[in-house]
Amino acid sequence: MRLTTKGRYAVTAVLDLTLNCNDKPVNLGDISERQSISLSYLEQLFAKLRKNNIVKSIRGPGGGYLLNGDPNSINVAQVINAVNETIELSRCDGRANCHDGRQCLTHNLWIDLSGRINDFLSNISLGELIEQNKDQPHLAKGHQIDSLIDIRTN
Repeated sequence: MRLTTKGRYAVTAVLDLTLNCNDKPVNLGDISERQSISLSYLEQLFAKLRKNNIVKSIRGPGGGYLLNGDPNSINVAQVINAVNETIELSRCDGRANCHDGRQCLTHNLWIDLSGRINDFLSNISLGELIEQNKDQPHLAKGHQIDSLIDIRTN
């Protein structure tokens, strides 16, 4: 199962923010440059992340974004859900109308798998992701960290 671009970018950007804040706000332009994510796309994602209390914004010179809490108290599923992303594997988005308006034979299988994936991601905090992979060279500040997500979710 692969996350969509929206979910992957949100997790990647929040991890970058966590790694690079040093108790100072991080500018979205810096995240955009380090992670090769469009600035306008990051602005859209961070508006949703802010609205859902994952990050907080600091205005003015030297402003940017900070994580809104301890990295150990924010899990990957919260980040994904904050950007209105769901991990739903059924063709019917859980409505049970996937086969000519009726539930298909494998509906419950896909619903159960979606729930297990959500449970899995709910049990991985941002702090845990960083701690478990702190010795990996791709975690050096200023580098792309998308492979960190791949290491933990594969």
